[in-house]
Amino acid sequence: MKKSLVFFLTLAAVMGSAGAALAAPEAAVTTAALETIGTIALAAGLTIGLATLAPGIGQGLSIYSALQGIARNPEAAGIIRTNMIIGLALIESLTIYGLVVALILLYAFPLSSIITGLF
Repeated sequence: MKKSLVFFLTLAAVMGSAGAALAAPEAAVTTAALETIGTIALAAGLTIGLATLAPGIGQGLSIYSALQGIARNPEAAGIIRTNMIIGLALIESLTIYGLVVALILLYAFPLSSIITGLF
């Protein structure tokens, strides 16, 4: 239910914004502008994809190792759990850095000037 609702809301937002872009004057939309927007969007997508791949693997391995350590030595569970949570927070910060880079790519000055030229 939630996934389909999110999907349809996203679809409605994309289709709603596409009408405004297609209604722009033809002189404002150039091939170079569209290529630049496409390249920046591709770079932002790859940044997010790669920024979540490695930390995701790292989080899985760290949780696996922590659970093995707790299973072997239950008395040390508190220390292992605390260190694991601190490590997971540091790993998660790498994904957030990737998100920041992707947002900078999307909303940087050249892209904003191209988009404002379209509308």
